[in-house]
Amino acid sequence: MPELPDITVYLEALAARTLGEPLEKIELRGVALLRSVEPALPSFEGRVVRELRRIGKRIVWGFDDERFLVFHLMIAGRFRWKKRGAKPPGRVGHGAFQFPSGTLVLTEQGTKKRTTLHAVQGEEALALHDRGGIDVLTCDRDAFEEALVRENHTLKRTLTDPRFFSGIGNAYSDEILHRAGLSPVKLSQKMKDDEIERLFVATRATLEWWIAHLRKENGEGFPEKVTAFRPEMAVHGRFREPCPVCDSPVQRIVHAENETNYCATCQTGGKLLADRALSRLLKKDWPRTLEEMERRRPS
Repeated sequence: MPELPDITVYLEALAARTLGEPLEKIELRGVALLRSVEPALPSFEGRVVRELRRIGKRIVWGFDDERFLVFHLMIAGRFRWKKRGAKPPGRVGHGAFQFPSGTLVLTEQGTKKRTTLHAVQGEEALALHDRGGIDVLTCDRDAFEEALVRENHTLKRTLTDPRFFSGIGNAYSDEILHRAGLSPVKLSQKMKDDEIERLFVATRATLEWWIAHLRKENGEGFPEKVTAFRPEMAVHGRFREPCPVCDSPVQRIVHAENETNYCATCQTGGKLLADRALSRLLKKDWPRTLEEMERRRPS
C-alpha cells in the first residue's frame, strides 16, 4: 500500500502535471471504483484542479466550489501517467482522467478490487475521510507522545493506526522500529521517556529519508515503481536476509495478509517473537532465541 513517502511523491508529480489544468474527461471501466453518487462524477469534467492534498493515505484533488475527488489506492492501486487520449488497460484498468498534457490512468492488480474513488461536496464531507491521525513530519514531540500512548497497543499497531498517526503503514513502520531499535510488540503505554524520544526521532528520520530518496529516484518523471518492497529497506520484506546493522537474519511475524519484519539482535535482545503461522505448527519446538534457532539448523 502506498504510504506517506509514496503519496508525497505522487502528489508532487501530479501537481506538476495537473495543478491549474482542466480535467477534460473521466472514463471509468466499471462500477467497482466509484463509491459515491453525489455530486455526479461527470460534473467534474471541465473543472480546473485548484489544489492537491494528502489525507492519511488518500490523495485529494480540489476544485472550485469545494468539490473534491478522493482516491484511496489501498494495497494494489497505482497511478500511471500516459500520453493524452490513453485508455485504461482492460484487465487491471479502473479508469482514465484526461488532461491537456496527458492522461492519468488508475490501475489495480489482483482480483480484490479495493481501490476507491469518492466524489465529495464541501469541506465537512471531506473531513469524514480523515481518520484523525497526526502528521508526524509537522507535529512536536509532545503531540507525538500523546498520540502514541492514547491507547495501549503494540508499537506496530499504534504506528499503523490512522486514528493516531497519518500515512504510516506496514512497510515504513517496520523500518521506523528497526531504526529506533524497538520491538514491534512492545506496548505503547510501557514506553520509557528515552524510548519515546528514539521512536519520535526515528519516525521523522525514516520518512524524511525515504521522501528524499524517492524524489531523487523519480527525478522529473512520474513515479512508476511504487512498491512496499525495496532493496534499500533494512528489514521490511527481507525475511532471512542479513540485517544491514548486525548481519543477523531478519525475522518475521505473520498476521492476516501482512507480516512484520524485525531484527531480533537489534530490536528484541535476541528473542524470537512468536510467529503464529509457525509456532502453531511447531508448538514446543519453536525456538525462543537466535542462538537456539542456529543450534537447530542442520550442519
